[in-house]
Amino acid sequence: MQKATEFEVGKVKPSAYLALISLILFFSGLLAGHDMLKAFDFSTLTGGFGKIPKILDEANIKATTFIGDGGSGARAGFLFAFSLIPAVMLALGVIEVMEHYGAIKAAQKLLNPILKPILGVPGLCGLILITDLQSTDAGAAMSKEARDKNYINDKDLVVICAWQYSGAGMINNFFAIGSALLGHLVCLPIIPLVLMLIMKFVGAIFVRIVLNTFYKKDFE
Repeated sequence: MQKATEFEVGKVKPSAYLALISLILFFSGLLAGHDMLKAFDFSTLTGGFGKIPKILDEANIKATTFIGDGGSGARAGFLFAFSLIPAVMLALGVIEVMEHYGAIKAAQKLLNPILKPILGVPGLCGLILITDLQSTDAGAAMSKEARDKNYINDKDLVVICAWQYSGAGMINNFFAIGSALLGHLVCLPIIPLVLMLIMKFVGAIFVRIVLNTFYKKDFE
């Protein structure tokens, strides 16, 4: 089995840390609520497709996206995959630019002491985790990009995928789909959000333990 080469960090310039901070803010969603700064937010720039009116009768007009309503089979799957392209292209493009300015090296150096003991993955995976909180598709694309460039090995990829699979796109889904239930919570909304984040780490740690025991020979 081909193993990933060790990612050499070397000397990190101060500008690389600035690029890393900008990248984290871009994918974190913290800028989405500010009128002056939301133009630098990933979800804002990704945007959404418009609605196409579907006239059922003279008194009933239903709005659907360009994908339509009630599709099935390969055609529906292709259109859904087509709708993911803008977010994935934007995420990979921004990552490539920030990698040029040293953001990946800065993430490796800063997050290595945190992620290595907990999940056993390189620090640069922190960018993938942050991105996945907003966009499942962008996080998956970044995981593939990191593996293709040999920044991570197969075991790292499985652990990161386990982290992403549990509660993927957590922040967006929690405040979008789960917004209808926020008024009925008997606790602060931040509590279930933090609990879900903790459980993502618990799931990834469990997968790491399984890989290091039952499937250890598969990664030797």
